[in-house]
Amino acid sequence: MEKVMITAAICGAEVMKVHNEHVPYTVEEIQQEALRAYNAGAAIIHLHVREDDGTPTQSKDRFDACMKAIRSVCGDVIIQPSTGGAAGMTNDERLQPLELNPEMATLDLGTLNFGGDVIFVNTENTIIEFANRMNQRGVKPELEIFDRSMINMGLRLAKKGILTGDLHFNMVMGVNGGIGGSLSEFAFLADSLPAGSTYTGTGIGRYQFPAAAMSVINGGHVRVGFEDNIYLGKGVKAKSNGELVEKAVRIAKELGRDIMSPSEARQMLGLK
Repeated sequence: MEKVMITAAICGAEVMKVHNEHVPYTVEEIQQEALRAYNAGAAIIHLHVREDDGTPTQSKDRFDACMKAIRSVCGDVIIQPSTGGAAGMTNDERLQPLELNPEMATLDLGTLNFGGDVIFVNTENTIIEFANRMNQRGVKPELEIFDRSMINMGLRLAKKGILTGDLHFNMVMGVNGGIGGSLSEFAFLADSLPAGSTYTGTGIGRYQFPAAAMSVINGGHVRVGFEDNIYLGKGVKAKSNGELVEKAVRIAKELGRDIMSPSEARQMLGLK
């Protein structure tokens, strides 16, 4: 079976040091967490950035500093900036990382109720704008889906020629307002993806490692990291993203699949 591509989402925009003291904020902390994940087997660093006090930002300059710091120690790792940013940011704010011409970036395919009054807004026009900006710069989108309707959005945009080439999806399970993390829900999403596409399985919180196992068994790929989950096991906080990647590697190998290098991931994803 094909090797497993592991993505490490090392900090996110919401989780804070009060939740886990090892969540990185500063450029140096982000660099070192990326290195721990890379050394453990991550081919992709999914990147949000923070100000030194933990405030989420989409500042191009902050992304530039963090990406340069990561590249200086992680060699050929793929850096995948988020264009999701944080709830409430404008489109122009969220799109700033594209100005750095990354190989990949995330593209959210729908709106989500995160809880209470917090809504993560992605209108159809927003999605099209983000896709067009990525196309203009040759950035490959990872298509973030939180339920079945978002797959439908991706298929419609592919039919219109707005999304092109082989599509790569990230199936995010267990987010408040999105699909759950059960086996039946995983199968429902995976079976709905178009032929020829690839996908990563992402579980939030307690779903992180079950989603990893389901994805590995089904031929998909895996995302772990502090953005999605701060625990190595029940009641045991992870000391680094590296520990979370190491556990994902163990799951993959126990289930008979080796781990992709960044160069192998680039080849699979069709990156230049």
